Amino acid sequence: MLDFRFFTLELRKQNGRNYIRQDNPIAAALLSKMGCTESERVELKKQFLRMLVRLELDEAKQRLLFGFLETYVKLSDEEERRRRSEVNEMKTKEKDKVMELIISYEQKALEKGREEGVEQGIKQGMKRLVQTMAKKGMSVKDIANVTDLSEEVKQFVEKE
Repeated sequence: MLDFRFFTLELRKQNGRNYIRQDNPIAAALLSKMGCTESERVELKKQFLRMLVRLELDEAKQRLLFGFLETYVKLSDEEERRRRSEVNEMKTKEKDKVMELIISYEQKALEKGREEGVEQGIKQGMKRLVQTMAKKGMSVKDIANVTDLSEEVKQFVEKE
């Protein structure tokens, strides 16, 4: 029989400030789960960005850690403005690197949003086309041949 013994670490009871200055990417990722008050969230994110710059991780690791924190530490628009303002007050070299990091992730998010929007627009356009063709009396088989859609045609015609 195996007997495992281990220590538990209740992240909510930990203070993120104790870990933010460490050069440990796991500590950085877990910061979002550690106890922090509403007023500390802006500072936590700012320090987290500083840590990402300081650690000089590859882009994939940065993206993973950044995404984790973004998912679990949401800032309001006002908090986001405060964070940007505080980042602008950093030393020039550090500020440039942090801003570069932020802008890079914002651009990637916009690109992903655009791609998803285009895909959704194409799908809606195809749906309307299929429904119009069905209204004009074309068979499901003919519509599928013309549009190169198979199962989707049935779904689009049935939803009409």
